Amino acid sequence: MKFLQKSLNAKLTKSDLLIVFGCHGKKINLPQGVKVPVSGLESFTCDSGQKRITDSIKGPFQQVLMIGLGEPKKIDAENVRRAAAIAVKEARENKLRSITYWASRNYGFDASLFGQAVAEGAVMGSYRLDDFKKGTGDLKKVTFHTGEIIKRGAKRGIAIGNGNCLARRLQDTPANKMRPRDLVREARKIAKNSVSISVKVFDESAMKKMRMGSLLSVSEGSSEPAYLIHLIHRPKAKTGKKVCFVGKGLTFDSGGISLKPSGKMHEMKYDMSGGAAVLGVFDVLSTISSDVEVHGLIPASENLPDGKATKPGDLVTAYNGLKIEVLNTDAEGRLILADALAYAAKKIRPDAMVDLATLTGAVVVALGHEITGVMGNDDDLTQSLVDAGKRTSEMVWPLPIIDLHKKEMKGMVGDLKNISGPATGAGSSTGGAFLSYFVGETPWAHLDIAGSAWGAAQRDYQGGEQGTGVGVRLLIDYLESI
Repeated sequence: MKFLQKSLNAKLTKSDLLIVFGCHGKKINLPQGVKVPVSGLESFTCDSGQKRITDSIKGPFQQVLMIGLGEPKKIDAENVRRAAAIAVKEARENKLRSITYWASRNYGFDASLFGQAVAEGAVMGSYRLDDFKKGTGDLKKVTFHTGEIIKRGAKRGIAIGNGNCLARRLQDTPANKMRPRDLVREARKIAKNSVSISVKVFDESAMKKMRMGSLLSVSEGSSEPAYLIHLIHRPKAKTGKKVCFVGKGLTFDSGGISLKPSGKMHEMKYDMSGGAAVLGVFDVLSTISSDVEVHGLIPASENLPDGKATKPGDLVTAYNGLKIEVLNTDAEGRLILADALAYAAKKIRPDAMVDLATLTGAVVVALGHEITGVMGNDDDLTQSLVDAGKRTSEMVWPLPIIDLHKKEMKGMVGDLKNISGPATGAGSSTGGAFLSYFVGETPWAHLDIAGSAWGAAQRDYQGGEQGTGVGVRLLIDYLESI
């Protein structure tokens, strides 16, 4: 799909649908030369989310869609984002091929943020995984006519929206089409198309030499080899700041020998959502660079049962030398993250480190599908992510890691065990406590996205049964705040 940006003074070209916004107390602002029937404007009050489609009686558009934003003082980015997405859904339902957004005013809201929200909503609302379907006629062109300040925001919004959609496409792709090697391919594609991004890939042979026994243990039962993907964004204007994002890239999780129930096992293609988010972030950085040096690590693996698979009770050695008792092979995410986090702490030495992982079912019980749990060893970092969640509507809620949780992860045979005892509870916190043993002194936060990665409520621009791409917009916003 093409997303085009034009100034308000540019000539209007033929399009199936023109989208305009309105709010209480403000007259609907149509482009010069465009007219709609008077009846089309009657009783349209511009309430938030209200929509009205009417024929165009003059101008290059077949129809005009008016969308309300509500009270000017109550307009925020999420309000605008959803309104823009409503238009895309309308276009798709009517099998339209081209639409045009007319954003001539910001209705009292920050102009750049208004443009960004419009573009994010339009791009994310346009997402659909049609890669494996025949003959899907679809929306082909989206044009934004905006003022200069709104235009700058829209450019940013298009990039962020595209990054979110990339993450969702990777999430939603069936596991036989999205293997560890396919995540490698996507990372290399991003690096190839960017002057600021490079990529290194460690295969199993390299990881064996590096003694990443924890990561490697998870792929023992799979015919698909594991990889550690290391993306690096180096800015032109260096600030001296360096962060690292680590994304769990478990492309399918059967549970291994500790086999999962079959009922919803197909959803375990989403166990690489953390890795997908990191790739989405770097896709954004390939278009709108950051002044921060950003590293992205994706431990990519499959967890399947086989005669060579890791068994419950096996002992593995992590990159930092800690011995881990694998008491449950379905607690595999923390095993692949352990080596990636330890590698980042030792070799990258970032100022801050954030991991994203579909780690525990417990976080779904605690927070549902709308909120991401966050925990870590640095209150300022945690608060920064909470604040970024408020700005992006990717909500984040702090959860604790206390000494009891850390003590519970101590092993009997080895240094650690990969699950806590049944009496402890606090599954999300104990999972985070396990990870804390691999970050050293690095300021670190763990985002448990097991609930928010898919299955969230429909928000016009995302949600439902498909992946949400959670984390992309959150981390881009976080980068801008540091």
